[in-house]
Amino acid sequence: MLQSMLPLLGTTIPSGVFFVLGIIIVVIIILAVILTFVPLGLWISALAAGVKVGIFNLIGMRLRRVVPNRIVNPLIKATKAGLTVSVDMLEAHHLAGGNVDRVVNALIAAQRANIPLEFERAAAIDLAGRDVLQAVQMSVNPKVLETPKVSAMAKDGIEVIAKARVTVRANIDRLVGGAGEETILARVGEGIVTTVGSSASHKLVLENPDSISKTVLNKSLHSGTAFEILSIDIADVDVGRNIGAQLQTDQAEADKRVSQARAEERRAMAVAAEQENKASIQAMRAKVVEAEAEVPKAMAAALREGKLGVMDYYNMRNVMADTEMRDSISKMGGSDTSGTDGK
Repeated sequence: MLQSMLPLLGTTIPSGVFFVLGIIIVVIIILAVILTFVPLGLWISALAAGVKVGIFNLIGMRLRRVVPNRIVNPLIKATKAGLTVSVDMLEAHHLAGGNVDRVVNALIAAQRANIPLEFERAAAIDLAGRDVLQAVQMSVNPKVLETPKVSAMAKDGIEVIAKARVTVRANIDRLVGGAGEETILARVGEGIVTTVGSSASHKLVLENPDSISKTVLNKSLHSGTAFEILSIDIADVDVGRNIGAQLQTDQAEADKRVSQARAEERRAMAVAAEQENKASIQAMRAKVVEAEAEVPKAMAAALREGKLGVMDYYNMRNVMADTEMRDSISKMGGSDTSGTDGK
């Protein structure tokens, strides 16, 4: 049998077979290139869903470096939901940096919830950096925000620590340019501080915590924000420190230090005045000694000029000696009296 097949293997292949194989290879390469630029499966899926997408539109997306799946799949979803959007609208939003799938999901959710929302509005919200789908969901299902513990002081000086839960609903018309959740929490905290601070006693706040929520709600704190406040509920109220007494204690301590400083200042001034008086006394004594030193000179001059006689001089000396003797006797008598009292 092998011998019978050898002649067949040794036969030459006709040139027409190579030509046919070459044509087949070229066709395969052309089809591969076409399928690379033309997502044929996606085009068939769009046609099956009733979405009219031209084959040249898909090729143009490839040339513009846009992934066709990110445009065609949301378009199919929107068409099935009954929304009126076009390929150009979705592609323009994608090229602007938006999330096409999230915008379409938000439009479908808004349509099911009977919330008026146009594609332009949803695209603007998405390009502004907000989650438009979450905003629509928050419009249907309000969100509860919990404030941190807010510390405030009543008029009686007692600290009150309160924590509130704020129920908000997204306002789609103010999502672009409206303030966020942080502003809502800050304004609610400010309202709590104002309400507690205007209360005459902390007991009134503890007895009626709903007065805080009523006061805060009446202030329209959601103006200028992207949310609408539905309710404010006080979750917890605690009594803190006696800040009034602490402030009074600190003030008394400060007054004490001021008084001590003033007393120390007066003492220093008194010491300085005493030192000045001692200096003055020493100066006066020096003047007395200086004057006494001039007396002998004056007496000698008087004797020379004949204004003072010798007898006058001796009488004066006798008087001085008599005075000194009496002083010494008086001092001896004073010392004897003090010794007798000591015995």
